[in-house]
Amino acid sequence: MLRDKNLIPLSHQHQHALALCVRIERASPLPEKDLAAWQSEVAQIFRGEIKIHFAAEEQVVFPAAREFEELTALIGDLLVEHAELRTEFSRAEAGELNGGALAAFAHKLSNHIRKEERQLFEKLQQLLSTEELNTMGGHLNAALEGSVQECALPNPATQLRKKNG
Repeated sequence: MLRDKNLIPLSHQHQHALALCVRIERASPLPEKDLAAWQSEVAQIFRGEIKIHFAAEEQVVFPAAREFEELTALIGDLLVEHAELRTEFSRAEAGELNGGALAAFAHKLSNHIRKEERQLFEKLQQLLSTEELNTMGGHLNAALEGSVQECALPNPATQLRKKNG
C-alpha cells in the first residue's frame, strides 16, 4: 500500500535511520578504532531526528492508534521498544557500546521501524478517514518542527569501505 501523504515525514525519517542500520550491518564486525565514530553518529541522529520523531509518534500517532482496540497491544510493544532504544542511544552517546552491541542495536532499530511501517502505518491508513489522517498530519508537522529532514552524511570513519578478501 502506498504511504499516505500525512505519514510520509515519519517514513522519510525511518528511511534515514534504516540507512544507518544497513551501514552498521554491512560494516560489521566494526573495527575497534572506529567505535567512537559510529557511536557519535548514532548519538547525532538521535539528537537531530529520532528524539523528536519518537515524541511525535508518542504524542500524535500512538494516541490516534489507541482508539482502535486491535492496535492497543502493538502500541504497548512500540512504547516498550522506544524506551529500550532510548537507552541504547544514551549508551552510544556515552561511548558504552562495543561492536556487537552496536550491531544488535542496529538490528533492534531496524525491526522496530519495519513494525511501525508494515503494521502500524498500514493499519492506520485502513482505519482512519482521510479527514482524520489530514488532521493527524497537521499535528505531526507541528510535532516534527525542528527535526532534521535529510539524511546525514557519514563521517570518514563510518563510510562503508570495501572489505578485504
